Amino acid sequence: MIDGILEFLRSLTNPERLIALLSTLLSGWIGYTALAGVVFAETGLLLGFFLPGDSLLFTVGVVSGAGQLDIVLINAALMAAALIGDSTGFLLGRHTGPRVFSRPDSLFFKQEYVTRTSEFYARYGGKTIIFARFVPVIRTFAPFMAGVSGMPYPRFLSFSIFGSFGWVLVMTLLGFRLGSVPFVRKHFDAVVLLIIFVSLLPTFREAWKIWRGKQSSAPTKT
Repeated sequence: MIDGILEFLRSLTNPERLIALLSTLLSGWIGYTALAGVVFAETGLLLGFFLPGDSLLFTVGVVSGAGQLDIVLINAALMAAALIGDSTGFLLGRHTGPRVFSRPDSLFFKQEYVTRTSEFYARYGGKTIIFARFVPVIRTFAPFMAGVSGMPYPRFLSFSIFGSFGWVLVMTLLGFRLGSVPFVRKHFDAVVLLIIFVSLLPTFREAWKIWRGKQSSAPTKT
């Protein structure tokens, strides 16, 4: 069963395999629903962080360019799935997060974590929700943490709309436009890895800034 799941996930990031799936098992509306379900699970369920996100959207764009998917319809379905996933993660954080993070004697969490998160989202909330969309793993947990921090839902939703729509549109159109380029098709796996690396650059940049800040504030040994 595990091998079958892994094979299915590989098919989601390979144009030829995905086209084969959409022509057989996932034909018609079933295919659109299945792809939307993957995007929803990756963004709305905390256990979905391992699912393909950027690479899936890029592959979907390539497959749309080959005429196997309607680019407008699949974008609408994936945008809706991403938006609903965001709201689901937010509500999970709002209703279950406080019970986890408010335990003062917890082995892993402290009350101050909630306070720090609330302050962080009060100051950088909009940027966090929008930019997190383009960062693997982070986009899975950002809505949950926004719910835990107590961010007002209307404010969260406005940023989620921009982030969800922008993420889906950018990644699918990249695949739609570049999928017919011979170099891209020949080196598809390398292109996907490059896309993932580029999406991780903001995380690397922030980690570097934090590391430099710690280095500059560390006491100098004499």
